[in-house]
This record gives sequence, C-alpha cells and structure tokens, in this order.
Amino acid sequence: IPVSNCFVRILDDKGNEFLMQESSAGIYQVQIDKNYLTPGTSFKVVILTSEGINIESDFDRMSQCPVVDSIYYIRKENLINVQGQLTNGLQFYVDHAPYPREWYYDGTVHHISPPDYSRLVCWSTELVRNIYTLSTQGLVENKYFMLPLHFVDNHTSRLMYGYSLLINQYSMSEAAYSYWDQLRINSSEQGGLYEKQPLSIRGNIHNNTNPDQVVLGFFSASSVKSKRIFVSDIENLALDFTTYCAPDTLRVGGLHSIDPSEYPAFLVGNAFGFLPIQLSQYCVDCMALGGTNIKPDFWPN
Repeated sequence: IPVSNCFVRILDDKGNEFLMQESSAGIYQVQIDKNYLTPGTSFKVVILTSEGINIESDFDRMSQCPVVDSIYYIRKENLINVQGQLTNGLQFYVDHAPYPREWYYDGTVHHISPPDYSRLVCWSTELVRNIYTLSTQGLVENKYFMLPLHFVDNHTSRLMYGYSLLINQYSMSEAAYSYWDQLRINSSEQGGLYEKQPLSIRGNIHNNTNPDQVVLGFFSASSVKSKRIFVSDIENLALDFTTYCAPDTLRVGGLHSIDPSEYPAFLVGNAFGFLPIQLSQYCVDCMALGGTNIKPDFWPN
C-alpha cells in the first residue's frame, strides 16, 4: 500500500543531505551527483510520514563493485533449474508467428492485401525471479569464476530464434549480503513436510516513533556493473519444442461451423484465395504470447 506525502531524505556520513521527491504514489526519487557516490561512503534514509511517524534506517556503506568480466553458457543436461549465486538479471527472448494476417472470417470473408506481417516477430522481457548472492569474504581477491546463473532448457521457444541476458551486478555491505542471502534461502525452500521453517528476516529500518513496530525491508547503498550477451544458433543443441501454432481443418459446414466467439477467425491462404484451414491466434499474432512487436533498441539487426 503506497504511502504518499512523506518527507524523505537520504543522508551520508559526511553531513550531506539529499531531499527526495514523490514521483508517483509511494515512489520517492532523487538524483545525486556522482561526486557524492564514492565507494566507502555510507548512506541512510530518514522518513517522516504525514501522520508524524519517524522511520530511519541504519547507515549502509557503499563498496566498490568489480567489473563483470565474462558471461557465457555451457551446454549441459539438468533435471532441474540451476540455482545460481549472483544478482538478479533480466532475460529477453523472442517469439515468432509462422503466418501473416491475410484471410479472416467474422461472418464475412475478408482479405488483407498486402498481408499484415507486423505480428510475426515479438520481443518479450521477463525478470529472473531467483535471488543470486555470493560472498568473496574468504577469497584472496574480489573475483570469482564460473558462477552459475539460471538454467534455460530446450523445451521452450526461448532459444529458437534469439536470447539475451542482462546481468546487473551489485556490490553489497556485509549486512546487506546477509539480508539478501536469507531471502534467497527462504525463496529456494520447497515447502515440504520436513523442510525447516523460513528464516525470520529483519532489515535495517526502524520505527523511531513506535519502536515495537517492525518495519519490513532493507536500505542499502550499492555500486553496480552491467553486461549483456546475445545467444542464437547454439551448436549441437537440439530443441524439443512443439510450436504453439496448430492449424485446424474446418469442420463439416465450413466457415459456418466457426463459432462467433472465435471471430475474427484467420485462415490459411495466399493472394489467390484461402483454404478451409483455421489458424489459432498464436499462428498469426506473436503478441498473443505476450511481449511487443517493437524491437528493443539494444537488440541487434
């Protein structure tokens, strides 16, 4: 439930203060000059609600984030998805529809000329829901090799045409790492009869007005490094995927056998005419699977 009309400030350990503005209900933002955002500086948030409740976090120290060196894949067989350990990423994949929109029936036969190819290719964006954490505390250097991320199997269309993975790697203080690692443990539990109880996770935000009231969440200061890769035409990977498109021969009665609830009913055809074969929405409109037919700026030609 968003809380509006709050007085929200970001404070650092050098005495600087940055006032946040409410951009939409419950969302507060501020642009801080990069000269203030140096590793080693600690920050905290102070909130005063319109009811006079004072909420304040502990200071969290911003640490240096190492660069993302390489992102790559290894073809392997997995029975279950790989539970990785890094940061949340975004996955992008592309959907295709095999037929243009050309002939359709809604009580009357219509011919689209020239055929509409605008729904053949779509791009879909999803957040990888897993929580990935890694501590380098016991390592000689602040680096790690072959850290597993999520696993994409060959039973979907994701790897059929093109796939992209964006990694956002965040540096964290020890307290922030502990908080997110506990969330990762809770989210990865299967919930069976003999599983352990979820951890009771406490953040670093406190209600100074009502100290007994628990405040959920964690305020942290992080530096971030990002990197993106594109994958297509994976060698020696056979895709075991059945297309969503299933053309169906019209029943006895032809066009009149199509129920009005299915209008517009698209048909297989060409410039010379149509066949008594009905196409599902997935055959002519990739947007029926989600996503958009507008190519993202980052996607290669």
